[in-house]
Amino acid sequence: MSTPTTSTLPHLGTAQLDAVAATGAAVPGYDRAAVTPGIVHIGVGGFHRAHQAMYLDRLMNQGQALDWGIVGLGVMPSDVRMRDALAGQDHLYTLTTKAPDGIEDARVIGSIIDYVFAPDDPAAAVNLLADPQIRIVSLTVTEGGYNIDHVTGEFLHTSEHIAHDRAELQAGRHSDLRTFFGLVTAALAVRRAAGVPPFTVMSCDNIQGNGEVAHRTFLAFAASVDEELATWVEGNVAFPNSMVDRITPETTDADRADVADHGYTDAWPVVSEDFTQWVLEDRFTAGRPLYEEVGVEVVEDVVPYELMKLRLLNASHQGLCYFGHLAGHRMVHDVMADPRFARFLLAYMENEATPTLRPLPGVDLDAYRHTLISRFGNVAVKDTVARLCAESSDRIPRWLLPVVRENLAAGRPVDLSAAIVASWARYAEGTDEQGAPITVVDRMADRLMASASHNHEDALAFLRDREVFGDLVDSPDFTAAYTRTLASLHTDGAEATLDMLLES
Repeated sequence: MSTPTTSTLPHLGTAQLDAVAATGAAVPGYDRAAVTPGIVHIGVGGFHRAHQAMYLDRLMNQGQALDWGIVGLGVMPSDVRMRDALAGQDHLYTLTTKAPDGIEDARVIGSIIDYVFAPDDPAAAVNLLADPQIRIVSLTVTEGGYNIDHVTGEFLHTSEHIAHDRAELQAGRHSDLRTFFGLVTAALAVRRAAGVPPFTVMSCDNIQGNGEVAHRTFLAFAASVDEELATWVEGNVAFPNSMVDRITPETTDADRADVADHGYTDAWPVVSEDFTQWVLEDRFTAGRPLYEEVGVEVVEDVVPYELMKLRLLNASHQGLCYFGHLAGHRMVHDVMADPRFARFLLAYMENEATPTLRPLPGVDLDAYRHTLISRFGNVAVKDTVARLCAESSDRIPRWLLPVVRENLAAGRPVDLSAAIVASWARYAEGTDEQGAPITVVDRMADRLMASASHNHEDALAFLRDREVFGDLVDSPDFTAAYTRTLASLHTDGAEATLDMLLES
């Protein structure tokens, strides 16, 4: 008997849920026809679907929050792929979590009920956001999506699309808006004019003080359009902070093939680790789902938790990816199979990151640090080094450099943090230790690589970009550690450099 090919298998959709359930995958236990929209999410990708949408699906499976269905909103041209993938399967998708011990859990998530691609009809997208049913607008737009200057933290008013949207809104037009700033601000203006209460803007991005960043940037844009509107936003719209955590690699064809083993096809399944965490500030404009009933930590102050995550987990990702790539590794679990990487990351976390954290009563930081090492080494997740190396000009300034600056100000060591920056500089040269080309994925790739090309004749060339590094090039303590590591990477390679760092 021949095995069915993927092309002969039924596609995931509402009509197939009973058959999918028979394969052992969990399916929504609620009537999706009864779910009504309450949230618009901008930036639907793997992480949102493995995290926020998953928590809401849990609530719905308990018979709650059926009036909080998610409508995805795509703004970037590339978002058309997600629109089409979800539309073809009734906005259902498969989430498979993989534990380090090999246990897998597959379930179909049903909390996303629609998807709108804003470039098709920006005015319709504004109408969606202005609908009184929508009480939360959530965001995963990446670190670079907030359009802020890395050094000053100020909103960049002069970027082309921002300037375009400002002019559109000042002219009273919604038909050609290009940014989520323009769309959301237009909808808030419509709600204000109609006397409709505003929605909460809930950032779920890996940024320290993500709610405050969203608050500052949206307010700056609104003020540039209409000062009275900005005053209303300031007084009426909530921007809660949150800390989110779940390692979610990019979906591969192998992941799609794994889903096909269950007897159906899914255009864009999601795979993640089994660990998940969400800490959320309890500050909302127009209510919220009862997230705390499905494991979300709803708190008054998120800052200590987000610092723990960003400076331990996220900065450690940068600590392993450049050294790991230079050493010839392409999968994160292969990097972590080398004990020197675990020792290096633990040393960074214990000696440099942890002293910059705020008090966390009841949290065992030593256990958390070692849990991270275990998570990074999860073979089943198949996370790639390339994913962690991407968009470093957004990540390093937000996750690692605050650690550097706090330690310098306190007179504490920065040797290992400086080594991570040096490994980025070596990576940005564009060739690995075997002479193979490195594809640097970064919005500033050309500029970074141009700076890195001078590393040999000027050891501080990469650091001289003050838009990225501020005044760190002026710090003797930092530059001494940085140049020592960069020289070792050039002469001895990544593995020997790690040995040198660990010995010292």
